Amino acid sequence: MADQPRERDSVIDKISDKIGDCISSSSSDSDDGLHSKIDAVKSRVFRLFGRDKPVHTVLGGGKPADVFLWRNKKNSAGILGVATALWIVFELIEYQLITLVCHLLILLLAIMFLWSYANTFINKTPPQIPDVKLPEVCFLQFVSALRIEINRAISILRGIACGRDLKKFLSVFLGLWVLSVVGSWCNFLTLLYISIVLLHTVPVFYEKYEDQVDPLAEKAWIEFKKQYAVFDAKVLSKIPIGALQEKKKKN
Repeated sequence: MADQPRERDSVIDKISDKIGDCISSSSSDSDDGLHSKIDAVKSRVFRLFGRDKPVHTVLGGGKPADVFLWRNKKNSAGILGVATALWIVFELIEYQLITLVCHLLILLLAIMFLWSYANTFINKTPPQIPDVKLPEVCFLQFVSALRIEINRAISILRGIACGRDLKKFLSVFLGLWVLSVVGSWCNFLTLLYISIVLLHTVPVFYEKYEDQVDPLAEKAWIEFKKQYAVFDAKVLSKIPIGALQEKKKKN
């Protein structure tokens, strides 16, 4: 009989130990989960344009991104060099496109003709001029992609013109106004050249110094949100957009 209380006490001690282990393990799991959440929040760093992917992926990946980020320095330098040469020819020297094309064709035809004519006197075979044919598939793919992008832009502009989103309307309005001002400073070719130079310089410098740029961008974004909140409270909220939309729905 004396052994029964001892067995009961041992069983009770085992049960209490198991309960204590479960409580400690659950508390440790909860602490680990809490710490992991805190670490996840701390690890969230503000990235420009709200991106959570590398710059190479944001630019679309593939060969275009490689060119903009100078992964292949020969291709990037070649494209930038050709763009610079064309800008110098058309803007500084003021060469016209049709004149340049005609002069290049005249020079090419003259060289090939004299080369072929001279080979007949030397008793050599004339040079084999390749039969160049532009593939139809490339043109169809380009036109199809251009058509899709134009239709998408028209759809976006149509949605903005319907008065559904005032914020988007103001952002597009401001962007078009800035573009018109920049366009008044220079012609289309210069603007295109500036865009090419920016695409070949800004992404690669941002990828290299993103840890220094993102904190500054975060401060600027916070300040912009504050100013926009003030503008929204004083101006945008007083525009009766909601009442007009309700009338349209009723009609």
